[in-house]
Amino acid sequence: MAESQVVLTEASYYILLSLYEPLHGYGIMQKAAVMSRGRVQLGAGTLYGALNTLLARGWLVEVAQYDRKKEYQITPRGRAAVQAEIVRLAELLANGQTVTGRFADAAQSGDTQTADTQ
Repeated sequence: MAESQVVLTEASYYILLSLYEPLHGYGIMQKAAVMSRGRVQLGAGTLYGALNTLLARGWLVEVAQYDRKKEYQITPRGRAAVQAEIVRLAELLANGQTVTGRFADAAQSGDTQTADTQ
Protein backbone atom coordinates (compact mmCIF):
# COMPACT_ATOMS: atom_id res chain seq x y z
CA MET A 1 0.00 0.00 0.00
CA ALA A 2 1.38 3.41 -0.97
CA GLU A 3 2.22 5.71 1.91
CA SER A 4 -0.47 8.17 0.81
CA GLN A 5 -3.06 5.36 1.12
CA VAL A 6 -2.16 4.32 4.66
CA VAL A 7 -5.14 4.58 6.99
CA LEU A 8 -4.05 5.97 10.34
CA THR A 9 -5.34 4.57 13.57
CA GLU A 10 -6.96 7.16 15.78
CA ALA A 11 -4.04 6.86 18.20
CA SER A 12 -1.46 7.45 15.45
CA TYR A 13 -3.46 10.38 14.09
CA TYR A 14 -3.56 12.12 17.48
CA ILE A 15 0.10 11.34 18.16
CA LEU A 16 1.12 12.91 14.85
CA LEU A 17 -1.07 15.96 15.47
CA SER A 18 0.43 16.33 18.94
CA LEU A 19 3.93 16.40 17.52
CA TYR A 20 3.69 19.50 15.36
CA GLU A 21 5.72 20.80 18.31
CA PRO A 22 8.29 18.70 20.22
CA LEU A 23 6.84 16.70 23.11
CA HIS A 24 7.76 13.75 25.32
CA GLY A 25 5.49 10.74 25.86
CA TYR A 26 3.46 12.09 28.76
CA GLY A 27 2.95 15.39 26.93
CA ILE A 28 1.66 13.49 23.90
CA MET A 29 -0.83 11.62 26.10
CA GLN A 30 -2.06 14.87 27.62
CA LYS A 31 -2.35 16.70 24.30
CA ALA A 32 -4.25 13.84 22.65
CA ALA A 33 -6.70 13.81 25.56
CA VAL A 34 -7.22 17.58 25.33
CA MET A 35 -7.69 17.57 21.53
CA SER A 36 -10.24 14.75 21.74
CA ARG A 37 -12.01 16.33 24.73
CA GLY A 38 -11.03 13.34 26.86
CA ARG A 39 -12.34 10.69 24.48
CA VAL A 40 -8.87 9.43 23.47
CA GLN A 41 -6.80 8.26 26.43
CA LEU A 42 -3.49 6.83 25.21
CA GLY A 43 -2.02 4.14 27.42
CA ALA A 44 1.75 3.74 27.63
CA GLY A 45 1.76 0.50 25.62
CA THR A 46 -0.33 2.00 22.82
CA LEU A 47 1.72 5.20 22.79
CA TYR A 48 5.17 3.64 22.70
CA GLY A 49 4.13 0.93 20.22
CA ALA A 50 2.77 3.62 17.89
CA LEU A 51 5.83 5.84 18.38
CA ASN A 52 8.09 2.97 17.33
CA THR A 53 5.99 2.35 14.21
CA LEU A 54 5.90 6.04 13.31
CA LEU A 55 9.66 6.36 13.86
CA ALA A 56 10.26 3.33 11.59
CA ARG A 57 8.12 4.93 8.87
CA GLY A 58 10.15 8.13 9.11
CA TRP A 59 7.11 10.13 10.18
CA LEU A 60 8.70 11.17 13.50
CA VAL A 61 12.18 11.90 14.76
CA GLU A 62 13.63 12.00 18.23
CA VAL A 63 14.76 15.60 18.78
CA ALA A 64 16.03 15.55 22.36
CA GLN A 65 16.53 13.36 25.38
CA TYR A 66 16.55 14.52 29.00
CA ASP A 67 17.33 11.80 31.52
CA ARG A 68 14.87 9.10 30.46
CA LYS A 69 12.48 11.45 28.65
CA LYS A 70 12.69 11.53 24.86
CA GLU A 71 11.12 14.33 22.84
CA TYR A 72 9.71 13.61 19.41
CA GLN A 73 8.61 15.80 16.51
CA ILE A 74 6.75 15.15 13.27
CA THR A 75 8.74 15.08 9.99
CA PRO A 76 7.68 16.38 6.55
CA ARG A 77 6.71 12.78 5.66
CA GLY A 78 4.59 12.63 8.80
CA ARG A 79 2.91 15.91 7.90
CA ALA A 80 2.13 14.49 4.44
CA ALA A 81 0.56 11.42 6.09
CA VAL A 82 -1.62 13.67 8.27
CA GLN A 83 -2.73 15.68 5.25
CA ALA A 84 -3.58 12.49 3.32
CA GLU A 85 -5.60 11.27 6.31
CA ILE A 86 -7.48 14.59 6.53
CA VAL A 87 -8.42 14.27 2.84
CA ARG A 88 -9.55 10.66 3.40
CA LEU A 89 -11.61 11.62 6.45
CA ALA A 90 -13.18 14.57 4.62
CA GLU A 91 -14.30 12.20 1.85
CA LEU A 92 -15.81 9.82 4.43
CA LEU A 93 -17.63 12.69 6.10
CA ALA A 94 -18.96 14.10 2.82
CA ASN A 95 -20.18 10.71 1.66
CA GLY A 96 -21.82 10.02 5.01
CA GLN A 97 -23.59 13.37 5.01
CA THR A 98 -24.79 12.83 1.45
CA VAL A 99 -26.20 9.39 2.17
CA THR A 100 -27.69 10.11 5.56
CA GLY A 101 -29.13 13.37 4.26
CA ARG A 102 -31.10 11.35 1.73
CA PHE A 103 -32.31 9.01 4.46
CA ALA A 104 -33.21 11.89 6.75
CA ASP A 105 -35.22 13.62 3.98
CA ALA A 106 -37.15 10.41 3.21
CA ALA A 107 -37.87 9.71 6.89
CA GLN A 108 -39.07 13.28 7.50
CA SER A 109 -41.49 13.10 4.58
CA GLY A 110 -42.99 9.88 5.95
CA ASP A 111 -41.65 7.78 3.06
CA THR A 112 -40.32 4.97 5.24
CA GLN A 113 -40.26 2.51 2.33
CA THR A 114 -37.76 4.74 0.51
CA ALA A 115 -35.70 5.21 3.64
CA ASP A 116 -35.68 1.47 4.37
CA THR A 117 -34.84 0.32 0.85
CA GLN A 118 -32.12 2.73 -0.18
